[in-house]
Amino acid sequence: MRPFRVKAVLFDFDGTLTEPGLLDFAEIGRAIGNPPGTQVLEYIETLADSGQQAEAFALLERFELEAAALSKPNEAAEETVGYLRTQGLALGIITRNSLTSVERALENFTGISAADFALIMTRDLPLPPKPAPDGIVEAARLLDVAVEEVMIVGDYTHDIEAGTRAGAVTVLLENRTANHLAHVSADFRISSLTELPDMVRLGLALPEGKLPNDLLQPFLAGLSPDASVLVGPALGEDAAVVAVEPGHGVVLKCDPITFATEELPTYALQVNANDVVSLGGVPRWYLATVLFPAGSTPSALLSLMEGIRDACAAMGISLCGGHTEITGAVTRPVVAGTMAGTAFSSTLVRKSTMRPGDHIILTKRLAVEGTALLAREMGEELLRRGIDPATLSAGRKLLSHIGVVAEARTAARCDGVSALHDITEGGLATASRELSAAGGWAVRLTHEHIPLYAETIEISRLLSLDPLGLIASGSLLIACRKDSAAPLLADLAAAGIEAVTIGVVLDEPAEATGTVHALRHGSPAPWPSFAVDEAARALAAALPSRSG
Repeated sequence: MRPFRVKAVLFDFDGTLTEPGLLDFAEIGRAIGNPPGTQVLEYIETLADSGQQAEAFALLERFELEAAALSKPNEAAEETVGYLRTQGLALGIITRNSLTSVERALENFTGISAADFALIMTRDLPLPPKPAPDGIVEAARLLDVAVEEVMIVGDYTHDIEAGTRAGAVTVLLENRTANHLAHVSADFRISSLTELPDMVRLGLALPEGKLPNDLLQPFLAGLSPDASVLVGPALGEDAAVVAVEPGHGVVLKCDPITFATEELPTYALQVNANDVVSLGGVPRWYLATVLFPAGSTPSALLSLMEGIRDACAAMGISLCGGHTEITGAVTRPVVAGTMAGTAFSSTLVRKSTMRPGDHIILTKRLAVEGTALLAREMGEELLRRGIDPATLSAGRKLLSHIGVVAEARTAARCDGVSALHDITEGGLATASRELSAAGGWAVRLTHEHIPLYAETIEISRLLSLDPLGLIASGSLLIACRKDSAAPLLADLAAAGIEAVTIGVVLDEPAEATGTVHALRHGSPAPWPSFAVDEAARALAAALPSRSG
């Protein structure tokens, strides 16, 4: 796949937006008199007599209008055009047909009309028709986008050749039966317009945050690590385990901290350690790649590096290397850390051992990290909106609780624990789907059993956020056998760790990206999904006022 960006989509018309097969080009050719194997428009242009040309075009127009009167929207054509409009894309039609026939065919559409297209380019314009690239180049100019940002969708070789020659992104619509197009080289091939939104999405700007799971999962599924990888890349697996000798392994984890500005060293250590212990490992070694923006001073770099050193010492972790750099590629300090730890095969906690009937336990309350982050980064705004200063102060202090090392170690010692999962970006809404995907089973969660901090409730209310979508490092999801739940809860309580059962693993295979059902007071209830973490969304919305 080559990288691309889409700002406009141009559709061929016959056989693309309309059902294929209504125009019989062989019959048209016989009526007009062009030799077999030649194209109608190109043949008509060779006629020296203007009268013959006019007569030929009139015949062609008659055939087109007869077909237009009978035409129907192609499968999903109207729905696809409607969806693309919601994405803010400029849409157009580029066809070898006449404008009159296109407008007549669109009268048979109920969901879209000519008004849904920013331009309709037909043979009536003084431009050479496809496969010449001129129409696409002119369309890009009229739409005020680069031609490389145009996607051309068509069902015939002329469409793809024109798009390729123009430098556009090309999508060949095979209409489910197009073996005769096997030789056509397009960027993408689809059998139905129902697939087009997925192709377009690959060229749309992503929101800040993690790559969406439905885009990441197919890539991860295609990786094939060697046999030494005991726990490899998969949705819901946040670290890897590599065997170094029989019974012994190394847990490997890397995670950047890109938006936490306070207590960055401790933050960077803790979030990496969380995922190591969530596999039953012991964090041992840390490498830090530290990027500072241009204009930073030596004291700023050294202060941060000393903070990382001290945080490692406090956690019993060896700072054993990394990289430092001042670069215009970042606008604030970024710490990208790699944590390594030790593990025994016998003590690894593998999500693949989850089974129907397992209980799902949540430690602490939601959402430790998101609450602390918003209290620290948006304190002035929250005060302006009326938060009690004591509540704001308590929220800021939650940052000291983002570690899950203690609860993970307690859980790993309990027989019957089948999965540990640190709740990070996207909050419980996303983490529960990741747990389901990694374990292979659907899960059911009960809304009223999910505990929240009072500070989280108040900050979420004031900023109009959903706590289920707040980044939540500091809370651990634990899956365990039903008979192990009560002893585990007792062990956690004895260790001073708050925990509660919030759900159960169902006897239902999970979808590739995870399946979560929810109950509220005994009745089925929606389970939210977030394209962007709620904390990141709030911070992005506040950025203009914070920078101004």
